[in-house]
Amino acid sequence: MSTPSSLPHRCWAEIDLAALERNLRSIRASLPRHMRYVAVVKADAYGHGLPQIAARLMHAGADLFAVANLAEAAALREIGPDWPILLLGALLPDEARFAPDYDVAVTVSSVEEVERLDRAAAAARRQLDVHLKIDTGMGRLGVWHEEVAPVYLAIRHAAYLRLAGVFTHFSSSDDNAAFTAEQRRRFLHALDFQCPDLDRESLFIHADNSAGLDTIEQAGPFNAVRIGLLQFGILPSTASLLSEVHAEPVFSFRTRVGLVKNLPVGTGISYGGTHILKRNSRIAVLTCGYGDGIPRSASNRGEVLVRGQRCPILGRVTMDQTIVDVTDLPAVAAGDEAVLVGRQGTADIPLAEFSRWADTIPWETLCSVTKRVPRIYRTPLGG
Repeated sequence: MSTPSSLPHRCWAEIDLAALERNLRSIRASLPRHMRYVAVVKADAYGHGLPQIAARLMHAGADLFAVANLAEAAALREIGPDWPILLLGALLPDEARFAPDYDVAVTVSSVEEVERLDRAAAAARRQLDVHLKIDTGMGRLGVWHEEVAPVYLAIRHAAYLRLAGVFTHFSSSDDNAAFTAEQRRRFLHALDFQCPDLDRESLFIHADNSAGLDTIEQAGPFNAVRIGLLQFGILPSTASLLSEVHAEPVFSFRTRVGLVKNLPVGTGISYGGTHILKRNSRIAVLTCGYGDGIPRSASNRGEVLVRGQRCPILGRVTMDQTIVDVTDLPAVAAGDEAVLVGRQGTADIPLAEFSRWADTIPWETLCSVTKRVPRIYRTPLGG
């Protein structure tokens, strides 16, 4: 009997690891030479697959990896036993005792967290690294920028904690340069006046994410950038520094035609007859639906590529199937490939466009392609 892994794919995502590595090198080349590269690989590396993505980024020379939670850190530790890891999310009280076991740097925002982590590290008889997060206007994690001194001093006085970094998070770096500049000013003011004896040479000091590279400061204390979406070839904006980065798409999303049939004018398509054919039509039923990652909001508005031509989605996207109009492509047959995101011939559907059809953002789109969709890795090391 055939195993599931040997069966033909009904839909799949292709991940170009060589493009990922080229993107990292291009980003590095656009930055000041002293800048360190923090690779953000949370949420299964934005849906691309943590083991394969992290291994390639290690080969390419990432300096530090950032994940959301302790479970992700544990998985990453299996891939790189000695690689530095930063935990971006807040640790739950009953998770603190596990942090020393995985040798991760933990984000702290309060005196209470500092004291809890110091006790956990003391019990494990291990030093634990922490990054102090300063809230400059995101309103999420981090100590408020006017109240940094007590948390900073608590870290300094903790017997088993070592301050390894200080950072903030820009809330509107892709669409509000003025507020980003204000957040940067608040951060620098907090460093200067509430952490006056900070050893800036040895720490990771970081604020800029992919979109923040547009307003990065060449001078000052910043010595690291946190890169998530851009390393996967998705530009959050098109201005200034980002124009120097030649970012190639790493991700594409593909499916196949399961059935082709002719239907008469006036036929209602899919549940509720949400599309009524205005002509005698030839339709293709794709073997992919919202159970795989095509959002229902793309119903009657999205497009796919079949034989290098854009074909509109007809009616509602259903759990396992999606219907498209191929009336003007008489050669289409069952088994043909259809591209949801990516290139086919000279035509292309970018991830950003696919996301707009879904009324969402590329971050969510990548994380919404389900586990039912196998990831196919192109150009692995040695390949």
